[in-house]
Amino acid sequence: MGHGCCVGLRQRARIIDIAKDGRYARFLYKCLAPIPFRKYRSKEEYLERAALEGFHKKLLIFDGDVVGQIEYAPAGFSGYPISGNDVVVMNCIWVLRRAKGHGFGKMLIEDMVQSERNATGFATIALENHWSPWFKKSQMEKLGFKPIDKINVKHKTKHKEQVFSIWLMWMQTNEDAKKPKWNRGKILEGVTFCLAHPLYRPQTWKGNILETIFA
Repeated sequence: MGHGCCVGLRQRARIIDIAKDGRYARFLYKCLAPIPFRKYRSKEEYLERAALEGFHKKLLIFDGDVVGQIEYAPAGFSGYPISGNDVVVMNCIWVLRRAKGHGFGKMLIEDMVQSERNATGFATIALENHWSPWFKKSQMEKLGFKPIDKINVKHKTKHKEQVFSIWLMWMQTNEDAKKPKWNRGKILEGVTFCLAHPLYRPQTWKGNILETIFA
């Protein structure tokens, strides 16, 4: 009964690639976070660099309402300093709380994997012991990613005394795939491609926004 209900809900959902559909172009700059829509320089620079190199941002629309999103690009053109041959890097995935419990996260992952059949695997980051509800390591594991490396850090401007971990996550789809690598030094700089990202570094900030904590 429940399974049939879930299947029915999925049939009412559709996924569109807004990198190819101009009707939802504002979502290239605005994610599902409740922040005002505005274009900003660091995002424009990223899109100019990645748009012609396999960048995708997709929305999951359920009964006409945008309730989920996923963004990804080949390694070397993602928002993270992750490298690997034929590796696709997921910048983010997000399903609104009101739409959780219907398998929409896995639906977005399945769409990404099916769309990138030449990829040997998929990488992303995850956070552990971070105050944000996004990018949780446990959530990424539920979506099929496995942890392969981590760095312990503190944020220089927020919750300064709280140590949290940034994980390199990996989902292998080809048996001959080699695990991806990341540049730990660049990770400490934070990210600039999304205003709502938990590791976002403001354009006015000089230097690293994170510092390494050694156990």
